[in-house]
Parts: sequence; C-alpha cells; structure tokens
Amino acid sequence: MSTKTHYKTAAEDRISLKQKSAYAIGMLVNNLQAAALPAMVIILNLGLGMDPLLVGLLGAIPRVFDAVSDPMIGYISDNTRTRWGRRRPFIFTGALTAGLIFALMWQLPEGHTQMFYFWTFLAASILFFLAYTVYATPFVAFGYEMTPDYHERTRLHAFANTVGQLAWLGVPWFYALMASNLFKDTVHGARVLAVWVGVIVALLGVIPAIFCREKKTLTPKAADGFIKNMSQFLKGIGTTFRCGPFVKLCGATFLVFNGFQLGMSFSLYVMIYYLFQGDNSSAGKLMGWFGMLTSIFTLCVIPLTGWIATKIGKRKTFLITISLSIVGYAVKWVGYNPDYPYWLLFASPLVAFGTGSLFTLMGSMISDVCDYDELKTHQRREGVFGAIYWWMVKVGMALAGLLTGVLLKTSGFDVALGAGQADKTLFLLRVFDVGIPIITSFIALGIIATYTITEERAHEIRAELERRRGKAGAAEATETRR
Repeated sequence: MSTKTHYKTAAEDRISLKQKSAYAIGMLVNNLQAAALPAMVIILNLGLGMDPLLVGLLGAIPRVFDAVSDPMIGYISDNTRTRWGRRRPFIFTGALTAGLIFALMWQLPEGHTQMFYFWTFLAASILFFLAYTVYATPFVAFGYEMTPDYHERTRLHAFANTVGQLAWLGVPWFYALMASNLFKDTVHGARVLAVWVGVIVALLGVIPAIFCREKKTLTPKAADGFIKNMSQFLKGIGTTFRCGPFVKLCGATFLVFNGFQLGMSFSLYVMIYYLFQGDNSSAGKLMGWFGMLTSIFTLCVIPLTGWIATKIGKRKTFLITISLSIVGYAVKWVGYNPDYPYWLLFASPLVAFGTGSLFTLMGSMISDVCDYDELKTHQRREGVFGAIYWWMVKVGMALAGLLTGVLLKTSGFDVALGAGQADKTLFLLRVFDVGIPIITSFIALGIIATYTITEERAHEIRAELERRRGKAGAAEATETRR
C-alpha cells in the first residue's frame, strides 16, 4: 500500500462534540493549574519578603515528590477497575482536592518569619502537587484512549489544546491584577485570586469526569498483593523506557520545549540591557506584547497543525512546524535591534509554530505508541506513559531554571552594573536566547526523522490488536454523534 494512502475515520471512532468539549475544558483546567502557581509564587518574595533562594527551593523540592507520585498514580490508574471506569474517579477527586488546596495554600497570615512561610508553603505545595497529579495523570491518559483512530486522536488534541491555550493568555496578567487597586496589597490580592482559581479548578475540573465516557478495557486486572504490584510497577517503568518510539517522543519534547524555555529565560535580560539600555518599563511592555502575540498565534497554530497532520501525517507535520520555529528564532536575532526594538514582534508568528504544534502532535503520537506498546507487552499503560512523559517535561523545566543561572554567570552578567553590562555579556545573552532553541530544535528534528509509526503502520498495529483481542469496548454510554 502506498504511504500516501489515507484512512477514513470510521463513524464509531469519531468523538462527539460533547465529548471533545468536556475533555477540552479539562485541558483548560490542567493548564490553569500548571500556570497559576508559578505566576503567583513571586508574591512570596515581593509581598511576604521571603529570600529568593528559599522561593527557588519551594519550586524545586516538590518535583522530587513528582518523580515518584506521577508514575505511581499512572500505574494505579491503569490498573483500577470501578463501575465509573479507570480514570474518571481520579479526575473527579483530583479536581475537587486540588481546587480546595490551591485556595487554602495562599491564605498565609502576615507578620511571620521566613521559615514559617517556607515550611508552611512547602507542605501545602507538596499536597497541591499530589492532588494535581491525581487529576492530571489520569486526565492525560484519558485523552490517549478516547479513540483508536490515527487522525481522530490528532483532532481531539488539536481541539483540546486550543481551548487549553486560553489559560496561558490570562495567567500573565495575574501579577497586574494582584497589584491593582482592587486589593489593599499584593498579598491580599493573592489570597482572593487563589480562591477564584480554586473554585474554577474544582467546578470545571469535574466536567470531564461527569461528561466523558471511557471505553471498557480488555486488559486483565492487576495481580493482587502489594509486593507483587510494586514489582510489576517497577518492571513496567523499565519496560516503558525501553519503548523506542516513546523515548524518541520524550527526547524531542525535552529538547524543543525546554530549549524554548531556556532561551526565553534570557529574553527579558536582552530587552532590558541591550534594546532599552536599562529601561525596565519599556522592556516590560515589549515583553508583554511579544508574549501576548505569541500566545494568540499559538491559538491559530494548534488547529492548523491538526489539519495539516491529517493530510500529511504527524511526523512530517512535526518536521515542518519545528523547522518554521527555527526560522522564527533566527528572526529574533535580527529583531534584537536597539534602533527598531519592535522588529522583534515579527518573530512571534514563527516561534508560535514550535510551542503550538508540539503538544498537539505529541499527545496524538503517544496514543499511537500506547497501541504499539500493547502489541509488544499485551498491556494498556496510558497512565504510566503519560506520567513519565510529563515528568520528563517537569524535569526539563527545573533543569532550564538551573542552567539559566549557570549561563548568566558564564556570560559575565552583573546586576550591579545596571545598563553598563559588557559588550561580550550582551552578545552572549543574545546567543543563549537565540542559539539554544535553534540547536535543541535541530537535534529534535533528527530524532523524529527516525520515528517509524506512520499512519500506515498505526493502522497495521490496530488491525493486529483487534485480531488478537477484539475491538475496544464500546463507550459506557451511547451518545448521538454531532
């Protein structure tokens, strides 16, 4: 069969608009939880006077717990059997718990010591991240298994990520809202805003659990006994890391996303000290415009990515969109012109191709990998795959934060010099900003160029699975297709 042959999505494989919308609302909640805490944590420093080093530790320590809780919750979810399904009870409970904890963790009283705030917020953060994991890991796995169709998976993730992107449009304005005259100070603003966020997470987060319907699994229950289950869990982690296609997707994501994150860490420095010679206000405005435009163009890129992928395949789409983002990073180098600083905005549409296409394609491709893995292992392990994938993203974000400090020191940057930074320093800051994401994206292109699960191969895998164990069970409730 020609590799250009496209398979038509069967009616029974399509996801109704109601189901897609419910899942998309869950994605909005998922992104809101991921974005809100980092956007508000600055209040601990600027509002409560905590040492920046302690604030940094509050961002890093909970990731240690994520390293265990993410794959563990994924494994438990994969092997849970209830009348409501494998995923929905976790999503429902996680949304309510995460919303409540987020609202409470910011109700910090004034007038206490730094260590009081540190230990109190650390304990609350660990509880919040655990609740967030209970929500997010099964939710992500749910998206991997909603349809067995190669193209419908892409349509689902394009739709969900478009809605989820709305969270990233609003969160950048959190500090301005907390500092507005609506509140007596930023700490008061954080307390009130946290309640708003918590209520949204709790109310909207349960929607996927209520309105989405799981397909009945054909895999057997996990073996009884704690020791045996733990042995199977650890064995499954090792098996996951030996899944070649999955490792390639993790590697490509790690490089593209965290290359972008690390590069952007230097953008504000370049704007302040190179474009505007120490003018924080002007640099802040340009950064705001660049961030907002990139988010808007990302909203456009996500559905475009989904459409292109259904025409030429996911691998080819990735190669095209990430190549366009590389051009965007190169345009940033030209846009860093002190005489015409707003030239930088010309880069935002192209940069958006990287951030907009990545998770849309990866979510769909991991669904295909789960089929590939079942063919090899006779197990459905969406929860473990989703947990490990997103844990790798979190590790990369933490690493990006660490490398930012190392590279700033390498460049010779000295905040005490203000606008008088050395020419070499300003040059290296631009090199880090532009060069790092270009290099990491090129490596990612090389990795995905060797990815072998094409549309044709995905259909071959599905056909073999259905011959072996039959079609996946019908949804728990029948719905009218729209």
